[in-house]
Amino acid sequence: MIDAVVLRVAKSAILSKFDGSYSFDKETLLDKYPFLKKKGACFVTLEYSGNLRGCIGSIIAHRTLLDDIISNAISAAFKDPRFNPLSKEELSNLNLEVSILTPPEILEYEDYEDLLKKVTPFKDGLILNYGSYQGTFLPQVWDDLKTPELFLEHLSYKAGTNPSVFAYHPSIYRYRVEAIEENFDEVLPL
Repeated sequence: MIDAVVLRVAKSAILSKFDGSYSFDKETLLDKYPFLKKKGACFVTLEYSGNLRGCIGSIIAHRTLLDDIISNAISAAFKDPRFNPLSKEELSNLNLEVSILTPPEILEYEDYEDLLKKVTPFKDGLILNYGSYQGTFLPQVWDDLKTPELFLEHLSYKAGTNPSVFAYHPSIYRYRVEAIEENFDEVLPL
């Protein structure tokens, strides 16, 4: 039930930008699904024909889960700076995923070798923070970067630095996600 509602909210938010008839009453949704009232953080990922098409999200919960899903769905579809805005023609080959994050927790480690041992592949999402450098990878990235060494190396690049940053003991935060995905066409709008 929760899975279907989360995907339906994301799909309807995207469709509402193409057709105003897909708008929905937020208060009714919040009354019917109280979990959407709680502060929550999520990422919305779009894939077109198996390739990344947009991915925007929040690391820290700072608004209701409902508002976070709506905002991140619209941003993933139309405001991801890596891609042109989504076109109506792309909807038929689109996959929609919403990942709801647990609150990040600091990962205590002694050195790089200790960090490698404490990272849990295919479960941990990680945030690297060092000075002005910050980046995150969702746990789904483990599908492409299957070892802790590769995962951390590429995370450092995403943060705008390089693997030498680990010599300076950057802050590493760990979180988990509940990922819900479906072919866009198969998700019923609200």
